Amino acid sequence: MMTAAASPARNLPISANAWRVEAEDPAKRVRIAAGTIDIDTAGGLTLWYAKRLSGPVAIEFEAMAVSAGGAKDTVSDLNAFWMATDPAAADGSPLAKPRSGKFEEYDTLLTYYVGVGGNRNTTTRMRRYVGRPGERPLLPQHDRADPGSMLVANRWTHIRLVADGRRIAVHRDGAPLFVMDDPHPYTSGWFGFRTTASHWRLRHVRVTHP
Repeated sequence: MMTAAASPARNLPISANAWRVEAEDPAKRVRIAAGTIDIDTAGGLTLWYAKRLSGPVAIEFEAMAVSAGGAKDTVSDLNAFWMATDPAAADGSPLAKPRSGKFEEYDTLLTYYVGVGGNRNTTTRMRRYVGRPGERPLLPQHDRADPGSMLVANRWTHIRLVADGRRIAVHRDGAPLFVMDDPHPYTSGWFGFRTTASHWRLRHVRVTHP
């Protein structure tokens, strides 16, 4: 388990060449500058960190749903994939064959997924994808609709995604959202921030290894 023996956090580079964008919206805007990623999109969009991460690992970042009167300032879908691999790719990379940004095209990945404030800020869910089209398994304990699990506009929130052997977890602002005991864990893969029809800012993206 990840304890006080963990290594110091390593910041992931906030530069355009370190990330890959897959987007439905041809007019999407992804700006990377001054340590902040600004995403403004009318459709589905996934922003992948270009390098593979190996567990045990914790991926952390801060995110803000922007609500300032913009056309896409809808406060929805703080989502992420982590430990994602594509069984169809020789090296397992989900970037080997780029996707259009449509949500259903990611069904074929082996990955963990969390969606905070999905469906226009009405659901918060965690899933373990099994690599089969049309299947996104959802356990009852990983499906929340309580107000405390939803998004708040214009406020930075801290997300921590954990893949530590069998222990898979999502923490928000220091409190657990979900914890899963996975007897067949995904132990390495790619991290991607995911959203749809919304406006987000990200900063302080980092990883920690024990």
